[in-house]
Amino acid sequence: MSESTRASSASTRLSPFGLLAYGLIGLPLAAATLPVYVLVPGYYAVELGLGLSAVGAVLFAMRLWDVVSDPLIGALSDRTRGRFGRRRPWIAAGAPVTALGAWMLFAPGDGAGLGHLAGAAFLLYLGWTMVMLPYGAWGAELSGDYDERSRIAAAREGFVVAGTLVAAAAAGWAGADRRADGLMAVGLLVVVLLPVTAALLLARVPDPPPARPTRIPWRDGLKVMGRNRPFRRLIAAWLLNGVANGLPATLFLLYVDHHLAAPDKSGWLLLTYFGVAIAGLPLWLGLSRRFGKHRVWCGAMIWTCLWFSAAPFLGPGDVWLFAVVCVATGVALGADLALPPSMQADAVDVDTVETGGTARTGLYFALWGMATKLSLALAVGLAFPGLEMLGFDAMAARGGTGNVARTDGTMALAWMYGFAPIVFKLGAIALVWRHPLDAARQSDLRRRIAGNVVERETGGAH
Repeated sequence: MSESTRASSASTRLSPFGLLAYGLIGLPLAAATLPVYVLVPGYYAVELGLGLSAVGAVLFAMRLWDVVSDPLIGALSDRTRGRFGRRRPWIAAGAPVTALGAWMLFAPGDGAGLGHLAGAAFLLYLGWTMVMLPYGAWGAELSGDYDERSRIAAAREGFVVAGTLVAAAAAGWAGADRRADGLMAVGLLVVVLLPVTAALLLARVPDPPPARPTRIPWRDGLKVMGRNRPFRRLIAAWLLNGVANGLPATLFLLYVDHHLAAPDKSGWLLLTYFGVAIAGLPLWLGLSRRFGKHRVWCGAMIWTCLWFSAAPFLGPGDVWLFAVVCVATGVALGADLALPPSMQADAVDVDTVETGGTARTGLYFALWGMATKLSLALAVGLAFPGLEMLGFDAMAARGGTGNVARTDGTMALAWMYGFAPIVFKLGAIALVWRHPLDAARQSDLRRRIAGNVVERETGGAH
């Protein structure tokens, strides 16, 4: 690949159809993951009679596999060479595995046991990782431009939210009495849409080949990663912000049911929150072009903190006031979706400059994905034990008439829902506020990367 071609790929702007072709696969990928947390445990444990403890243990064991598979697949996809590119082969191989695992997990036959659950979950998790990690890294490599990277990340994350909405809608349509129908509907959606969207991605989106490959010993590579200050600050902030977002997500249904006394309103409140997030993506892209990604992300987190602080002061019947909170915080979610992954792509440039070799984007995004999963696990681990320690009892909080009793435990739920996320977001803001990578420095990094490419290809001759 010539210097001019590579420079062009670094600054290219994807057409609207190119963005669609890249982002659309995010919809079935997201739809495949939500039921694993929401529908699958109860269905296998109760309706198939496998037991909560056994089902929980199997799903936890399968999730532990991610600790091995994520960095392994991320690193291997960085090292893949061939005429089809680095990322295409992994997505082409992973898409059918994901679809097979989703169908097995969401449409089990009569008599499916723990072995079926383990095998199906293993296939789904493995296939999803084979697709999602190279997919995220591919998006980071489609352009070296500071702002275009945000546009690409926004397209991907917008379709991810849309996929979450579709899966949630299927679950709501099915209800508790038709959980099998809801699972099968999502499974069918994944089986049909994933191959189609993967084919569109593979056929219409360029997979830019790296410069002449150079490899760095893994010990030296770890040292370089440890010295990557923008990456360290960013992944720590991402972890804290992930916990901050995971806490209200975990407690949302309890808050609406027991604090607002409006369990029948939770569905449209969730749809409002995620729908507004998608609609707000262009706002954050425009602001980041003018003020910089890290400052705009900080502004969005501050905005969220202000609105979350109102949640504990609402009470039974304040559904419309809470809907305003959902709209205001949903808008800010768009910044969480689009800007941090774009900043992560910029942090990879620091590594590429220091190693003087091929970008290790897959490995970096694997660590990013592990931080995402850790933040969700921490949110659940903090929320439920914390509520129990503070005296919240879901059964005691609701009487036979459906009225909510204002107990200390119920108020603890409200304070944990509204204020605990603020604490974590403030920590993230402190880390990101002085983020050392702005547009000017990132542009300088891209020039140095291009210079290293020319030097390698000419053997240092000038």
